[in-house]
Amino acid sequence: MTEFLVKRFVKDYEKIEDGAVRTRYGTLSSLVGIFCNVILFAAKLLIGVLINSISVMADAFNNLSDAASSIIGFVGVKMAEKPADEDHPFGHGRMEYIAAFVVAFLVIQVGFSLFKTSIGKILHPEEMVFRAVSLVILLLSVGVKLWLGMFNRKLGKRIHSTVMLATAADSMGDVLTTSAAIFSILVFRVAGWNIDGIVGLVVSVVVMYAGFNIAKETLNPLLGEAIDPKLYEEINHFVESYDGIAGTHDLIIHNYGPSRSMASIHAEVPNDVDIQISHEIIDRIEHEASARFHMALVIHMDPIETKNEHVLLLKEMVRKVLADVDSRLLFHDFRVVDGRERINLIFDLVVPRDYPRSQYDQVKAQIGRKVREADSRCACVILVENSYRGQHEES
Repeated sequence: MTEFLVKRFVKDYEKIEDGAVRTRYGTLSSLVGIFCNVILFAAKLLIGVLINSISVMADAFNNLSDAASSIIGFVGVKMAEKPADEDHPFGHGRMEYIAAFVVAFLVIQVGFSLFKTSIGKILHPEEMVFRAVSLVILLLSVGVKLWLGMFNRKLGKRIHSTVMLATAADSMGDVLTTSAAIFSILVFRVAGWNIDGIVGLVVSVVVMYAGFNIAKETLNPLLGEAIDPKLYEEINHFVESYDGIAGTHDLIIHNYGPSRSMASIHAEVPNDVDIQISHEIIDRIEHEASARFHMALVIHMDPIETKNEHVLLLKEMVRKVLADVDSRLLFHDFRVVDGRERINLIFDLVVPRDYPRSQYDQVKAQIGRKVREADSRCACVILVENSYRGQHEES
């Protein structure tokens, strides 16, 4: 069904990097969500009134909030499609994240309302009425929500949409809440116990928790995420694969919405190569990286020594010292300033993010001490920094 809908309503559905195609995916997801949730809301509200069940009515209004979420998601995707303008030179792609954040707060608000209503139901319970048709409709609702969750998850993963993945997570939460409502009805039917208020309370907590998780996941790209380790390695290896590039470091990626990213990286080039030749290589890499990774890549050239044996021996000495101190330590921008009785080794030290700042001076002192033990003429001038790479960066 998912593929049928995609092929039927999303023109050029295979071109997922195209902003217009992404918008069509978002429109399809939103319209399907609005249609399904409005139907479920009407059916569950009617059932809840007929059998006097707060858990079923709570689930109904949860579906109504989902319909509103789909509308917000639709508006967010449409606004994210707007091209760059004078005030927003990087486009409006982050509107999709903001829309997902609004959805999260809407879900939390609905959950809190249900929480208060369920407390009242526990304190002042009312008689329920069992109807078999109600159970059948709720079971069908579980099936619809299960499909809707898988539908949005599949589309969300395909186009890397935070809004769709948030909607998918919300739908899976609805499967649980509707199942809880069914459970309370069955318990009432079989044992005569009215646990409706308690189940409604559980449902409300699940809804609020789902909203909290959606908000947490949405905040990451808004605040700025660490670079995915696989993408980090892929871009570094891509740049280093060109002749004339001796190494890379300091890769940073700025996200301005799904499929809207800008990156910068430092590329090391031999200092004895004509700058125009190196610049030509850099230009070619930037152009070809744009086509491969669908992002603007800006490369800063760092000239390094590649032939001076004295400098290379000192560099290897520093590498061994760092491995002895902590195998996770990295360094770059290595320079040597020779004097008559003193040699300054200047470099940037990349430390793991679990290093507290209070430890920076300690590790610098330890490195300096070990370097002097290896060669008493050497003194280290170290600038400490962190990597922008994600978890497991030091492995």
